[in-house]
Amino acid sequence: MSKVKIITDSSVQLTDEEIKEYNIGVVPLTIEIDGNTYIDGEDISREEFVREMDSSKELPKTSQPSIGTFMKIIEEVPSDYTDILSLNMTEAISGTINAARQISTMTDRNFEAIDTEFTDRALAFQVITAAKLAQEGKSVDEIKTAINNVRDHTYLYMGVTSIENILRGGRLSRFAGTLSTLLNLNLVLTLKNNSLDIAKRGRGRKTIEKYMKNVLAEIEELKEDIQAIGISYVDNMDYVNELKEHLKQIVPNVPLLIRVTSPVIATHAGSGAFAIEFYTK
Repeated sequence: MSKVKIITDSSVQLTDEEIKEYNIGVVPLTIEIDGNTYIDGEDISREEFVREMDSSKELPKTSQPSIGTFMKIIEEVPSDYTDILSLNMTEAISGTINAARQISTMTDRNFEAIDTEFTDRALAFQVITAAKLAQEGKSVDEIKTAINNVRDHTYLYMGVTSIENILRGGRLSRFAGTLSTLLNLNLVLTLKNNSLDIAKRGRGRKTIEKYMKNVLAEIEELKEDIQAIGISYVDNMDYVNELKEHLKQIVPNVPLLIRVTSPVIATHAGSGAFAIEFYTK
């Protein structure tokens, strides 16, 4: 019988209760703020990071986990586990998946790294699905089939109210020439097939709010099939609370998690950013 351990990276949006309940291993990223180095989730919380970021002199730097950090988590997995699956954030945002893939040549364990093509709560949808199936004794192939289905039915929309961080971080480098000349530019970004793309751009917050009305309409159309929703934000709850109230009316029985996003997302998206993520059956 298969006994599969699920691990992921700290860009994921999971509660402490979920991590414990589903026995998920989390490999932390490293954060540098004005010369001070922190381990994500260990010596700095998400709320503390945002406060530090908002007052920092320079754009914080996030680093993918080292090989040693991955190996430490793997070495802690009991030997009776037949397999280890590492579900990692999209390569469009971080090179974490590349570090994870190197592990397979460095360990005697049956280890496989998977690019989930998402991050944050959208990554968690796959991680929780995998962990539940692992607890049921499902095989690696059965788990991979299930998470591929979740991935293919996942939606992620991000509102960015300041383009400075995302341009400086290089995550929209192919658009830099056209974006950097525009002031007060707001963006709606989508993440799909490992590609971060601009769905809407315009001056002022109304650009995002108007687009999100379309997203809410999409959720209402899909409401019978939606399994879970997440809203992650950096440092502004005002509009997030508006979305929350709309969702309560549209899909009152669908699980909804609202939390501060991870440092890697906050660093690239910048102050005022948020994302709404959901998946369907």
